[in-house]
Amino acid sequence: MKTNDANPILLEINNIEVVYNDIIQVLRGVSLNVRAEDIVALLGTNGAGKTTTLRAISGLLKPENGFIKDGFIRFDNKDITNLLGTEIVKLGAVMVPEGRRVFKHLSVDENIRVGSITRRDSSQHIKMDIQQMYDHFPPLRPVTNRLAGYCSGGEQQMIAIARALMAAPKMLMLDEPSLGLAPLLVKEIFENVKNVNKETATTILVVEQNAKIALEISSYAYIMESGKIVLEGLSKDLKDNPDVKEFYMGITQGGGRKSFKEVKSYKRRKRWM
Repeated sequence: MKTNDANPILLEINNIEVVYNDIIQVLRGVSLNVRAEDIVALLGTNGAGKTTTLRAISGLLKPENGFIKDGFIRFDNKDITNLLGTEIVKLGAVMVPEGRRVFKHLSVDENIRVGSITRRDSSQHIKMDIQQMYDHFPPLRPVTNRLAGYCSGGEQQMIAIARALMAAPKMLMLDEPSLGLAPLLVKEIFENVKNVNKETATTILVVEQNAKIALEISSYAYIMESGKIVLEGLSKDLKDNPDVKEFYMGITQGGGRKSFKEVKSYKRRKRWM
């Protein structure tokens, strides 16, 4: 995929620092941009600060005693720094949290319809969008009346994404959509995400540990470690970067995979550290 530099910047994060409980600093001067209609990946290992970055954008820090201490976040030319999550959703930035969170005692169709609760357009338009969700995620059509709690992990992830899309977001944020899913399902989910971006021009920011697949569908990517952005660039370039291949994909020059001991040793000699 190519990034379109002609498109305006939809999301701008400028040098933000996030602190929990007034003392624990999680993000340290994080800056990144997301252009309209792009798919941008934010990569990193567990504890790197990826989810905290999404929470900062989504206004979900306050419930966990967190706040943006320094820097700012602008979305669609509006300052949303430390704004409440309900207000940010209304502006068009919608997050799908990790863990395939669905309303288990509602049907698949009811789960999808819930996503339109903030909309003020016609019921006819909403009905058309519901049908479009089944077009985006065909496996959901045969199970439309099934309780979401009885759906498979892959189906639940599709429900969660479809529900978020029903809010008609300008930007969709996905937190670890591959978590706990079989490789074939992961591939299907990401193909669906790519098609949604292509067909609806919805901007997508995806947080992932699976660097390989995230770099395949995104146009631009950032790599985060210890609360900081340590590397960024076009996804096609990062995919061929030897450091990224070795540490995040575990691929050595000979084509093999590194042992945990070798990875620990490599961590000490990464060129960006």
